[in-house]
Amino acid sequence: MVSVEKQSAPAPASAGKGLTVGAWAQRHLNLCFVAGFLLVLLAYFVVSQQFAVASPDAVSAMTPHRKKHQATKSSGRAGEAGLTQRNRGGEATAEAGPAQEQRQRQRQQAGPPKAEHRARGVGKRDRDDGAAKPFDNGKVVCRASPFSYTCDVSGDVRTNGTAHTVTLVPATSLTERREWSIQPYARYNMTGIPNITVTQLDSTSAASPAPACTVTHRVPAIVIGLGGHLGNYFHDFSDALVPLFVASRRYHGEVQLLASNIQPWWLGKYEAVVRRLTKYDVVDLDHDDQIRCFRRVTVGLNMHREFDIVPELVPGGVPLSMANFTAFLRETYSLPRAAPIRLTKGSSPPVDRKKKKPRLMLLDRGHYRKLVNVPEIVKAAEKAGFEVVIADPRFNVRVKELAMSVNSFDVLLGVHGAGLTNAAFLPPGAVVIQVVPYGKLEPMAQREFGDPASDMGLRYLQYSIKAEESTLLETLGPDHPAIKDPDSVHRSGWDKVAEFYLGKQNVRVDVERFAPTLALALDHLRRQ
Repeated sequence: MVSVEKQSAPAPASAGKGLTVGAWAQRHLNLCFVAGFLLVLLAYFVVSQQFAVASPDAVSAMTPHRKKHQATKSSGRAGEAGLTQRNRGGEATAEAGPAQEQRQRQRQQAGPPKAEHRARGVGKRDRDDGAAKPFDNGKVVCRASPFSYTCDVSGDVRTNGTAHTVTLVPATSLTERREWSIQPYARYNMTGIPNITVTQLDSTSAASPAPACTVTHRVPAIVIGLGGHLGNYFHDFSDALVPLFVASRRYHGEVQLLASNIQPWWLGKYEAVVRRLTKYDVVDLDHDDQIRCFRRVTVGLNMHREFDIVPELVPGGVPLSMANFTAFLRETYSLPRAAPIRLTKGSSPPVDRKKKKPRLMLLDRGHYRKLVNVPEIVKAAEKAGFEVVIADPRFNVRVKELAMSVNSFDVLLGVHGAGLTNAAFLPPGAVVIQVVPYGKLEPMAQREFGDPASDMGLRYLQYSIKAEESTLLETLGPDHPAIKDPDSVHRSGWDKVAEFYLGKQNVRVDVERFAPTLALALDHLRRQ
């Protein structure tokens, strides 16, 4: 049986006026309710958008997933060889947005205390115990750098993953209790990466002794933190791959990695590199319920400089440099070229100059800091004697494919940005040309790509554009402080520098002014 709702009978005519006023009031109340609801919805949307921009986890969350790298939660046996890969992570874009770059610089501007506040790119320490100082008692050796803090612990060392602790059990009763709180990422103060408490027990710890070992390892361990800025191609190398290479290379694969805030997509993306640095499955430290015992544990990764290695700071007395790192990459990805094209007479094999030209990869960014006159630049480079190939650093390819492609070139040319990280795959003796945007960004450009390129054994050339080559001149006008007085923009803080010079600027290269730089690159290759 279907129930039908009856409509109310019409009101008598004598009530018409009262009904008209009541209906108007009801309609007015409904409109107010709708307007209020829309205002609340708009406020929620604005706040959620701001949070999405500010969240340091946004980059990782957007990363596509394909195949997953196996992370060991708790293994009853130590030293099982092999890195099982199940998730070769999706390739993040080569560039993160200005918002991420701005967050990065803001975190780093405060800088560590005292004399270590030397340069932009330095992050402050977030701890109360003042332990971020060099320390060495033979069993615990802690090192401070402008970017990070690490400790090497030797002896009876026990890790408790779920508690985020590393404990040194003393062999004698003559030691004093000490504690250090260390974030194992290569930069200070990264959101989402828990600190590891390193404790040296004393003779009074008998009342609460260290937990007994459930797994005993024959190899040393390195505790690392993932996440942070990873997902940005530059930071993948600067914050993780290079420091991990420095920390682990001396062990020749005989080392166990314990990863806090594990990122399976990242371990999958760089599986070939990780596999060559350790023979064992990476342990998911945050979910590891084993008490693992080692004779030596390094807590944290030490970044010497941006995307660079200082040989004097390499632990274990093993001489390493960026040249060693790039040679390691060539071996890892089976890159065929260890030298650029030879244009001199008597080269072996002989070169037909009419058919063989040095190859130039032009990085064509698809967004901010893009080259707006690519055809003119291509024509100028071809006129100088190069074979030019345009590459888009945003495309998603596997690292090996990208490495093989870059290795086939003799010159890498691009505006300041993460795409220049691919210089690591060039053959030694090749050329990197960095186009530096307007705004007095030369120190940053030199530090992040110039010095590393030179340390890789590459010829580094830098082309700084003038205001006339920047689209800021058109969009802001000649009297805007960003054009007229870049120093005032720098004094306003990094957020303004990032906003104008990294986030709102494109580049129109003056090809006549740029021609001598191309000539220098060709001349260098002729002298190889």
